[in-house]
Amino acid sequence: MKNLSKGILLTIIVTITVLLSGCMYPGDEKAAKENPYEEQLQSVQKAVESYQNNNGGLLPIKTREQETDLYIKYPVEFSKLAPAYMEKIPSNAYEVGGIYQYVLTDVEENPTVKLVDLRVAERIRELNLRKQILGKIYFKDEVGEFVFEIDYEKMGYDEPIQIPSPYSDAQLPLVVGGDGNFYIDYSIDLGRIIENEKPDVKPGDDIRHLLSDHYPILPAYSLPYTVNEENQVIFLRKKK
Repeated sequence: MKNLSKGILLTIIVTITVLLSGCMYPGDEKAAKENPYEEQLQSVQKAVESYQNNNGGLLPIKTREQETDLYIKYPVEFSKLAPAYMEKIPSNAYEVGGIYQYVLTDVEENPTVKLVDLRVAERIRELNLRKQILGKIYFKDEVGEFVFEIDYEKMGYDEPIQIPSPYSDAQLPLVVGGDGNFYIDYSIDLGRIIENEKPDVKPGDDIRHLLSDHYPILPAYSLPYTVNEENQVIFLRKKK
């Protein structure tokens, strides 16, 4: 009976995932909700700056816990911006059915509007549901210090979950950290940038800024990365 209940719950998860990932929007409407348009980013950026200037330096952001991932820590509060500082909320924003969460980075020095792709969060949520049903996480080899490859077969999947990269044509894997949380592995994209662009990075630096500084979409739900002495991308070790 217990195994039957697990089977039913797994079926529900798969069904929900298909519905969520289907993005059942026709043509142009789907594109409007999925594309990270530069003009929409600029519109929100101008609205944020106007709000800040008119409110003594305060930013139109939601409150999140201190421990929240840096890349999702400062979501834009559109109720403070529309319609006072902008005509309407962008069509690709989560608040109106889009796939992006608008967030702020560098809030102390230079508040900048960026995007988080929430489809990634849905896949991680799916894995967390599966973990709750199974009561544990199955993992394989260690791919970094306290970072492991997921054993999808034992987790009940026919094939590994991969996430389309927002930075390239790559399909990105997921990993599980020693904290029991799931993360997107951006090693492929970071390695490509280091090989092709030869940025000045040093061992011990968190190099995710190579993505966050140059693209509208942030590497959210990820672990920090650095390079080793051979300039190869590795997971950044946690400080003792």
